[in-house]
Amino acid sequence: MTESTPPPRRPLATFLRASSASPSDDATVPPTDVDGTTADKERDMEVDSASDNTSSESDREDIAAPDAAIEPEVAEPVSVDSAHDPAGDEAFRRLAEQPEAEAAPAAPSFMRAPEAPLPTPRWQWGLVAGLVVVLALQIAVADRARLAADAGSRPWIAGLCSVLRCSLPAWQEPTAFSMIGRDVRPVPGQPGALQVQASFRNDARWAQGWPSLRLSLSDADGRVIGTRVFAPHDYLDPAADAASVLEPGQSAQIAFRVREPAASTVAFTFEFL
Repeated sequence: MTESTPPPRRPLATFLRASSASPSDDATVPPTDVDGTTADKERDMEVDSASDNTSSESDREDIAAPDAAIEPEVAEPVSVDSAHDPAGDEAFRRLAEQPEAEAAPAAPSFMRAPEAPLPTPRWQWGLVAGLVVVLALQIAVADRARLAADAGSRPWIAGLCSVLRCSLPAWQEPTAFSMIGRDVRPVPGQPGALQVQASFRNDARWAQGWPSLRLSLSDADGRVIGTRVFAPHDYLDPAADAASVLEPGQSAQIAFRVREPAASTVAFTFEFL
């Protein structure tokens, strides 16, 4: 900003000359005495008053002149370089075109609200349930022998195999066989040979295979002098099927021969295995 310089002051004599040269129209010339004393005094007073007036006016002009000469401050305009950067203009244009949501910076992941998970479609739950059922059926069929040997799980595994047409092993419960009749006699004409006959019944809830039979011979003192276990193929007729089963409540009769271990045999016992 440029500083303004006040105009130069005019000398006091100039104002005095101007005042004396152009007196006011309303001023009246005082009467003059003969000797001119009064006129001189009045003229001196007029000159003094004029000088006082001119000095006060000059002082006022001196005080007012700098204020009138001071110009108001004007802010210098910022010069803008006409050579601008096109890349910067393009960046500003793109920023202005961006939506408000895109222009705002993304919040950190730990400050974001957790998104609500989408509901799982029902058909997926149905598919999972179907796969679970199929897997359970496969496990049950693969382990059906062990499950069929348990009285608690055999009913439903038997029903499942009846639908899937799978085979189950026969129920095994030796204590469920009941001995109906038994007889051991020597074979006529064959010394030391014994004819064994027995009849038993399956009292179990399910069909059972032919049981193994243990025969024990004792003497008169109760001592066991001989024992042997007979498998189904040992006591059944060769034409009979040893893999067949006895249905619940079904009875069977068997007969076979054994050699007497000693002539003192007087007692015998049967045991189902």
